[in-house]
Amino acid sequence: MSTSMANPFPAGDSDRHEIWNMLVRRDIEAFATNDWERHAADFLVDGFFGIDAGRSGNPDSWSAAFPDLETYRRDWSGFAAKSQGRLAPEALREAHFAATTLRDIDVRGDFAVAHKKFDGAVCYDDGERESFDWQTLYLCRRHEGRWWIAGFVGFLPNPMGGPTRERPDGAGGRAVAGDRARHAKHAPASEQHVTAGPYSPVLDVRPGTLTVISGQAAIDPDGSVSSSDFAEQSHHTLRNCLDQLAAAGCTAADVFKVNVYVTDLANWPAFNEVYRDYLPEPRPVRTAVQTALLEGLLVEVEMWAVRP
Repeated sequence: MSTSMANPFPAGDSDRHEIWNMLVRRDIEAFATNDWERHAADFLVDGFFGIDAGRSGNPDSWSAAFPDLETYRRDWSGFAAKSQGRLAPEALREAHFAATTLRDIDVRGDFAVAHKKFDGAVCYDDGERESFDWQTLYLCRRHEGRWWIAGFVGFLPNPMGGPTRERPDGAGGRAVAGDRARHAKHAPASEQHVTAGPYSPVLDVRPGTLTVISGQAAIDPDGSVSSSDFAEQSHHTLRNCLDQLAAAGCTAADVFKVNVYVTDLANWPAFNEVYRDYLPEPRPVRTAVQTALLEGLLVEVEMWAVRP
């Protein structure tokens, strides 16, 4: 067992020892295999709720995103499913352990508040780097002789207005502990039409280092167009965008503005299906235009990013 997977609370501190196993070990082991049932028995169904802080320290922008356990289960399962097949389960498990810290648990009788922090990143086999930079307050209750998860306030900034922290790589280089603690963009609470796609209607962007890439397309290093298939061109185009961002030390999580140019808007739904897998929440604001492109190209994308 690696040090990152060791329970920091001795068995003699039975309450905290049990809560840590519930919130860290069982959650991560279930997530790595997308097996909700391994973790489902840890939740109190009656009265369960979850608050999404949206990485904002301002409570006025928090939302009642998870009014019941079924809503949370769908979100958890969807997030877990996106990781499957992109990294071996054991490597994914190690990466999440390396990025997770739970050392502050306040126990008052049969009630406890656990401060679970995420500070790191997972590097997938396909080259994408997914950052974790939030914290969650779990509300736990002891019932019928054991501890249960009764609710949470999640996706709080980590740290809450503190400085950037740096730590060495972990988990064989697949998890990067000490990733930038907070991104320079935030999605304020906002409503939009029901047909809206995978984008944010509005973002707040804090001043930082601005990175802009030229329009990218499905072009191989030898200058040839890689495919005539729209979905394959979309994948290649977005990978090229991430490569250019990486050259400037940015990830997809730093992107706040995207412009997309397609030769035929009939392909727009297909583009969105691909796009969802590359840009994490809160997704960038976005503009789409139908236009002529260079011969053989079906889609072109440009991105703007900001680093804290």
